Amino acid sequence: MASVNRVILIGNLGRDPEIRYSQAGDPIANFSLATNEAWTDRSGQKQERTEWHRVEVFGKPAQVVRDYLTKGRQVYLEGSIRYDEWTDKDGNKRNTTKIHVGGPNSRLVLLGGPGGPRVEGAARGPAKPAEGTGAPAPADDFQVSDDDVPF
Repeated sequence: MASVNRVILIGNLGRDPEIRYSQAGDPIANFSLATNEAWTDRSGQKQERTEWHRVEVFGKPAQVVRDYLTKGRQVYLEGSIRYDEWTDKDGNKRNTTKIHVGGPNSRLVLLGGPGGPRVEGAARGPAKPAEGTGAPAPADDFQVSDDDVPF
């Protein structure tokens, strides 16, 4: 029986990414991503909730994060949920939930506003350079305009 572990998020970075490198020299990027939900409750009051997600990016998309992402930047990502468990210095068990972006079914797309570049880092293979920019161009199978983003 098949199963699916897939997460799709569009949100804004809560802080600048932290970059570290594996022993092989590959970049690994970590950042927090905020997603917002707004609605009107039964009494007519507008409500809003922000969810924070820990994101860990590996491989080629981590290079894009390193080179282009900063606090507040909007990003579209596809990845999977990972649960990490460890024991802290006091001997207590701790758990963390992360969104893992890396591998064949992962994608990271920087959603640029006015004046900002839109760059994609897909784990599927190298991106083609955009003409005259030196930055990777978006893949043909996924296109987003500012009108498509819900916030």
